[in-house]
Amino acid sequence: MKKHVVFFEAEGGTDKGPDGHRRDTMPMVEALRARGWSAEAVFYRDAERDRLCDRVAAEADAYVSRINPGTIPGGEAAYFDMLRRLCAAGVVGMPHPDAMTGYGAKDALVKLVGTGLVPADTAAYYTVDEFQRRFPALLAGGRRVLKQNRGSTGEGIWLVSVDDPRPRAPGAPVPLDALVKCVEAVDNHVEHHALGEFMAFCEQYIVGENGMLVDMRFMPRIKEGEIRILLVGRTPIFVVHKKPADAADAFSATLFSGATYTYDDPAKWRPLVDMFLGALPEVMDRLGGHEIPLIWTADFMLDTAADGSDAYVLGEINCSCVGFTTHLEHGIQEKIAAEIIRRVERAGEPSPA
Repeated sequence: MKKHVVFFEAEGGTDKGPDGHRRDTMPMVEALRARGWSAEAVFYRDAERDRLCDRVAAEADAYVSRINPGTIPGGEAAYFDMLRRLCAAGVVGMPHPDAMTGYGAKDALVKLVGTGLVPADTAAYYTVDEFQRRFPALLAGGRRVLKQNRGSTGEGIWLVSVDDPRPRAPGAPVPLDALVKCVEAVDNHVEHHALGEFMAFCEQYIVGENGMLVDMRFMPRIKEGEIRILLVGRTPIFVVHKKPADAADAFSATLFSGATYTYDDPAKWRPLVDMFLGALPEVMDRLGGHEIPLIWTADFMLDTAADGSDAYVLGEINCSCVGFTTHLEHGIQEKIAAEIIRRVERAGEPSPA
């Protein structure tokens, strides 16, 4: 065992401190060093990919990826290829690129239909034809939220509702010339379009590498707030209650859109936390069987069960580059360092005979 960990970053961006690194990366590096390990943060450059891969494979026990997929130099495919090569060489991936895709892609929600975590009518569209065929029929049943697989901070996430006075036959798809009201989560701005026009606009989210749209029933109680569990491995660290801005059309729970955040101990949300931890074995199985990500979040919305009690609906999982700068003063970096060491040591244990 080399007792060395490499943190991958990308240069530039608004998430960096004066030293050029993410503000939550170097605290993890220092926490590992305090435990007698060595660690470093290196910038991934596509032109140096092969040399970097060879060096990390020779020198490190593990890597931790701290690059948002939307900002990977040279694109996601080449970076993920390097990570796969490292994992094949015995470097412990945190996370493995296939886990990053399995947990982090928006269609993870569709794969979890039947677990009780997401509504049964959640859909994913991988082709324009499928989108054109299915979405008008689902929209006829009530408001829907469309989520692109790319982007962040609510970009390309649309709440769509029919705003057309003409009567429709029960069960009939919404016609393409019907007026729809569209609210984008990035800033809660409102647009009005004919359905066909809006769907043509949304085709950009489906085409291209890893393009898709996920279509989910709108949860009206999102106005009461989204509940995010931040976990290190299987351990919940804190829960963030994110309440959208107090405006008529606001449904986004991002800070950029005016939402307010409250940080709670997981014990305050015990029914939700226990429910999700209990579902983890099935979640892992359905999302590819990979190791649970090192640092990840699960976002939930409130719903109401048949008996009137609170229920929770999973809206998204994030695992590619979760930030936690707000809680550095509470020592989260120490918990992460301990989990990194645990995973490396476990990987080095001999397999049972």
